[in-house]
Amino acid sequence: MDNALSMIRAIIFDLDGTLADTEPLHFEAFARVLAAEGIELGQQEYFARLIGFDDRDCFATVLREHGRAAEDRTLARLIERKAAIYQRAIAERDVIYPGAAAFVRQCAARFPLIVATGTLRVEAQTILERAGVRELFADIIAAEDVEHGKPSPEGFEKALGRLGFLLRLRPPLEPAQCLVIEDTVAGVEAGRRAGMRVLALCHSAPAEALRAADVIRDSLAKADLDEILRELSR
Repeated sequence: MDNALSMIRAIIFDLDGTLADTEPLHFEAFARVLAAEGIELGQQEYFARLIGFDDRDCFATVLREHGRAAEDRTLARLIERKAAIYQRAIAERDVIYPGAAAFVRQCAARFPLIVATGTLRVEAQTILERAGVRELFADIIAAEDVEHGKPSPEGFEKALGRLGFLLRLRPPLEPAQCLVIEDTVAGVEAGRRAGMRVLALCHSAPAEALRAADVIRDSLAKADLDEILRELSR
């Protein structure tokens, strides 16, 4: 393999909005739970400001902006309600983006893969298993595994550490040798703060908003892995 294709040694995938078209389902679940609390969450507001946040950060942000206390007990109750609604939704439909599973398989043939997502582990497992790609990922770093969601780099840093522990890669895997695949501004920022390279997909935001990424593509269906690796090597 030439130098252009050997820079990247592992790939970290986001899930919601990257591999799976689930952000509208997350919004619907958030909106229903908040409506029961007397708070209206608009779709435009969610997609403009809150997309990419994990459940805890999303609820905490909205509660505080409406003058409510974001206590741990309250957040746990809201997260539990939202999870029940969302899990019913994903159990009833295929949500993987066209071309995403094929791209994952192409990547898995050449690199170790891991998921770093702001969603709950059981939700991520459901989506990946329905898509037939769960076994291609070494592990899942989920919402339960981090204290701070994106744009914090914690999830990606833990994914790096987990890959190193599981695979015993030699020489040790460095952040700059990891390619993060994301779809949100918060996700791109998290990847950059982790010291990793970032491929951004224009599923949830326009290319202009994702310009901090190293490479930008419209979707995985239109992405060519070798072309992306060559672009990263320039």
